[in-house]
Amino acid sequence: MPTTGQPPVVVIGAGPIGLAAAAHLVERGIEPLVLEAGPSAGTAVRDWAHVRLFSPWAEVTDPAAEKLLAPTGWVRPDGATYPTGGDWAEHYLQPLADVLGDKVRYGATVTGVARAGRDRIVDADRDEQPFTVHVLLADGSEEWVSARAVIDASGTWSISSPMGADGLPALGEKAAADRISYRVPDLKDPVVRTRYAGKRTAVIGSGASAFTALAHLADLAKEEEGTHAAWVLRRGIGANTFGGGEVDQLPARGALGLRAKAAVEDGHASAVTGFRTQAVERDGDRLVLVAEDGRRLDPVDEVIVLTGFRPDLSFLSEVRLGLDERLQAPTALAPLIDPNVHSCGTVYPHGVNELSHPERDVYLVGMKSYGRAPTFLAMTGYEQVRSVTAAIAGDRDAAERVELTLPETGVCGGAGLYDDPDAAQGSEGGGCCATPATLQIGVGAPAASSGGC
Repeated sequence: MPTTGQPPVVVIGAGPIGLAAAAHLVERGIEPLVLEAGPSAGTAVRDWAHVRLFSPWAEVTDPAAEKLLAPTGWVRPDGATYPTGGDWAEHYLQPLADVLGDKVRYGATVTGVARAGRDRIVDADRDEQPFTVHVLLADGSEEWVSARAVIDASGTWSISSPMGADGLPALGEKAAADRISYRVPDLKDPVVRTRYAGKRTAVIGSGASAFTALAHLADLAKEEEGTHAAWVLRRGIGANTFGGGEVDQLPARGALGLRAKAAVEDGHASAVTGFRTQAVERDGDRLVLVAEDGRRLDPVDEVIVLTGFRPDLSFLSEVRLGLDERLQAPTALAPLIDPNVHSCGTVYPHGVNELSHPERDVYLVGMKSYGRAPTFLAMTGYEQVRSVTAAIAGDRDAAERVELTLPETGVCGGAGLYDDPDAAQGSEGGGCCATPATLQIGVGAPAASSGGC
């Protein structure tokens, strides 16, 4: 039965994992309140609407959400097909938010979370106090909301990692902001296409987002003379640089890596290896990247920085979090996803035990829970919130039960392995990670996204 006389569980973010958390809370009779900074469900997802996920529909919808949607006549799209970010938002996330109705508030930016009447120093009666969640509304006014628990599913999309190899902006990076993008370009947009057509563009990064940009620029190069990509890698090129290829357990991701490899082999992109950017200099209307070792990249017209994301922890400063000092992920979760340790292995399904903090009833879930780690699957997030909401409901048996089997996608070729390009190979077959499944994505077909898939 629905609980009464208690404040709601506040969920931060109306993305895939936040809305799934709300669906699980409703299923357990607990009132959720989803606070979304943007104007619609999946605001961050809509920013990469043109990019195709490398997980199919069957793996990007949550079971509790499907139950909530079923009475409306909603039918999940073909489970074997791969949605774009736009498809995901339009055909799943927004309908789910619409079903939740006034349990979702838009234009509500969370600016702070704390225990009522207790800053992070005070111990007395701390666990007995509700949370206060401070909110900035779209009209500029402020208010606060009382919460019995807080589930932070705000993701990492708002903070891109810079191009500097030391984790800080390269010298001159901010001054050259007019020529630098931190997103995969939508080359079907005429304005964006004009920006890169016939130009030399540096693409910095080694993950799926970089593969996507390289593949798209290679397609553009076949139509627009003079278009070329300089692919800037902090490591060398090894057997695993382009992912698992035809033996990747996420076949769409493997196919994406093969398209990036083809871009290099066909001459539409040139790889610059062992290049750790330290500075950006102006050369007339063009930019020159300078490495730590003094090497200078030939001038480029544009730079696309795809070096990952990092969590915004600023509004959680008054609650007591237990975070790994390197990844900024929950302490118990970090060893499972740490790219400094994992070359190619299973990221095991996990839940409340790995996501708990010293502050009771505060949970970071979804991409936010992975901190700076580069690999995340929506299925993982759905299992997280199933477990967390069970714990909030007092159902410890369900909270600690694993109800998900993941493909062995691993954390492959992570940032910590850049000095040893072959270290991220799988133990058998050289793939990441071995499976007989294949998928062909032809030239011009949409590519896959990196995070949240």
